[in-house]
Amino acid sequence: MRKIKIALLHLLLVAGDVKHNNVLIEKAIYLASKKNANLVITPELCVSGLQFSRKIGTSWINRQPYTWMHDLSSFVKTTNSTVFLGTPEKGDNGEFYNSVFVIDNKGYLGKQRKVNSFIDDWSSSGNVIEPIKIDDINVGIVICADAYTKEIAGNLLVKGADMLIAPSSWGPGLHGPEGEWEQRSLETGLPLIVCNRIGEDETVSFWDAESMNIKNGVRILTHKSKQSAILSLVGFRKYGLNFF
Repeated sequence: MRKIKIALLHLLLVAGDVKHNNVLIEKAIYLASKKNANLVITPELCVSGLQFSRKIGTSWINRQPYTWMHDLSSFVKTTNSTVFLGTPEKGDNGEFYNSVFVIDNKGYLGKQRKVNSFIDDWSSSGNVIEPIKIDDINVGIVICADAYTKEIAGNLLVKGADMLIAPSSWGPGLHGPEGEWEQRSLETGLPLIVCNRIGEDETVSFWDAESMNIKNGVRILTHKSKQSAILSLVGFRKYGLNFF
């Protein structure tokens, strides 16, 4: 029975302050790796914050890996951690994507681009939905609103996902989450782990946003706070995956 340790980086991010966010991300990944986390998950768009485009535009977004992500990857290669990093990304034809990159001690394992990007006025929609294999576990990535309907999680299940992670910037209030994560877990039968964030962007508040661990549609763990935190989950792989 193999033990798996997951760190959720529940971070206080600032929309448009990329330098601040990068320093915070670096520190949190370093601390999580020192605690021997196997998987380190960041919130959606942790590099930029959610509503960054009106503050700093999109001209700074590059094809990845760019300089900072390359340097971060060099550090991750010295650890035993696999990092799920939420960042804007420039495509081959100049379009932009809301993406999650997966980085381990060998380099870049893959990425998932957000499909349901209808509320991100700067972002194009991704069109590939595939689990990413990490050792013997197939991890499906459901970025924030990609959990809004059943299609993406269901597609990942059909393609062999063992678990779902949901890097998110989704707080309560108007258009806030209303049981979507729990429903996706219940429908697929897969553990679903949400990494949310803290702070306040232009029109959205995340002070009461929750990170959580969901099994069979039931919240096993939830967390919200007013300052950055690193949450630890321990799971065991034998017949499926169970996290506590």
